[in-house]
Amino acid sequence: MSTAGQVTEVKRAVREAVERSRDRVLEISADVQRHPETGFREERSAALVADWFTGMELPFERGLSRTGVKARMTGGGSGPTVAVLGELDALLLPSHPLADPGTGAAHACGHHAQIASMVGAAAGLAAVQEQLDGDVVFFAVPAEESTELAWRRELVRAGELRHLVGKADLIARGAFDDIDMAMLCHTAGEGAPRLSVGDSHNGSVVKQVLFQGRASHAGASPWRGVNALKSATLALAAIDAQRDTFRDEDAVRVNAVLPQGGSAPTAVPDRVEMEVVIRARTVGALREACAAVDRAVRAGAVALGTTATTETTLNYLPHHQDPELVELCRANAETLFGPEKVVRGWHRGASTDMGDLGEVMPVLHPFTAGAVGDAHSPDYQVTDHVTAALEPAVLLAWCVVDLLVDGAAEARRIMDAAGRTDEDGRGRQDRTAAQVRDDYAALRGRFDASYTFDGADTGAGGDAGRVRRGED
Repeated sequence: MSTAGQVTEVKRAVREAVERSRDRVLEISADVQRHPETGFREERSAALVADWFTGMELPFERGLSRTGVKARMTGGGSGPTVAVLGELDALLLPSHPLADPGTGAAHACGHHAQIASMVGAAAGLAAVQEQLDGDVVFFAVPAEESTELAWRRELVRAGELRHLVGKADLIARGAFDDIDMAMLCHTAGEGAPRLSVGDSHNGSVVKQVLFQGRASHAGASPWRGVNALKSATLALAAIDAQRDTFRDEDAVRVNAVLPQGGSAPTAVPDRVEMEVVIRARTVGALREACAAVDRAVRAGAVALGTTATTETTLNYLPHHQDPELVELCRANAETLFGPEKVVRGWHRGASTDMGDLGEVMPVLHPFTAGAVGDAHSPDYQVTDHVTAALEPAVLLAWCVVDLLVDGAAEARRIMDAAGRTDEDGRGRQDRTAAQVRDDYAALRGRFDASYTFDGADTGAGGDAGRVRRGED
């Protein structure tokens, strides 16, 4: 196949096939929306996807990183493999009107529409399967959202998970080793354009900090205590004092809470827990912001003489889409929706584990309209499943067609262009899938660490503080 007319005919067949599956695609979007499940617990949603793949007679694997479901459609010719993804999980948001009354889970980010667009794309591409020079993987992935972290940490310690979020865990397990590029379409909030293409996102690090002091009677003998709460509040003030030192272009965000601030007002608090989320646009900016927070924690410990134990975990790497995939998507979106309805993306302060996947392969992540309200809030809800799920199924399938027709020339060109070098000067094309995965693991490992800082330990020359590092 080489003419534009032939490609147009293939895309017409894809669109007609998606339309024939219209009712089922819309129903799966609404069904998953009505039955939200949080990350690594998405058993019902995964079963729905598995049933769809069974009906299409696609071979698939289940139970990847607990709940992931991965199917493969074999093309008529050999070539690269393109993945269409859908995220399975919901948020914890008990105040949402569609929240599960038992768990508090709610689809306040629109992932259910991704599941529908993924299976809709599968229905469309099945009609032209023999004309694709390469395979298509349809992958329902777990746990994009960063929720229930204490439980997830227990799963990591038990060896059941390797990372706290889904795509990072799947990468570590080699589940993406046989895929060359990946895409999904995410819903945006109220007032969003019909489609934005090329958005980027912050990376994210989570720090769990435990301040430990000494309890005493708060009224009779407070001087006998070591106040962990005041240590934590000083650390929060020191974090806040850093804010105007962050460069605007780095889009740094630092947010902290105190889940546990003492046991009773009648006792000097001897144990306080603090959780900090640090976001930034680049890996370098993320490291600098983490260092600033670490200094603030140590300052609070020194001021009151507490110990501060910090566990640092990289949640998401910064997300930057492949520019060639972005342009390919833009061209298809303008054909589908009209040029006036497609806008260039912008940098978003939120985070996604598509950033992790983008570290190991080219990725595409457009945003579609179809929802009302602000994401991650009780008023967020997909109300137009055609805009949020059905039409993105056509868009993603059309992108796959462009990538895999004509001997998959476009996919191969994008893979070559995306072969950026690692720290040793090696391009992606010079590394095996296992080597790319190892390099990714090393990058994450430079963030993950634990240490205990003793603010009461005064060394020679009056320098306060001693660090004892745990296992990285």
